[in-house]
Amino acid sequence: MNKAEFINLIEDVLEEDHGTFDGSESLKDVGWDSIAFMSFISTVDSKLGVTLAPTVIAECETVGDLVKLAGDKVTD
Repeated sequence: MNKAEFINLIEDVLEEDHGTFDGSESLKDVGWDSIAFMSFISTVDSKLGVTLAPTVIAECETVGDLVKLAGDKVTD
């Protein structure tokens, strides 16, 4: 999966249109809440087979930070 596709997954979680985010957006400004948090964990697990620790996700401040969590599962 490439970065744009992964950002599309985040947009889906937040119920935004594809192409809305570029990665620089603050999670505080895009409606990131506990429901989005849990949905993101589930989506990343089912789509990439990656289990993310909630404590690591909680440290993220931007959409781009979420992308970095996927590591080598997301390419440029």
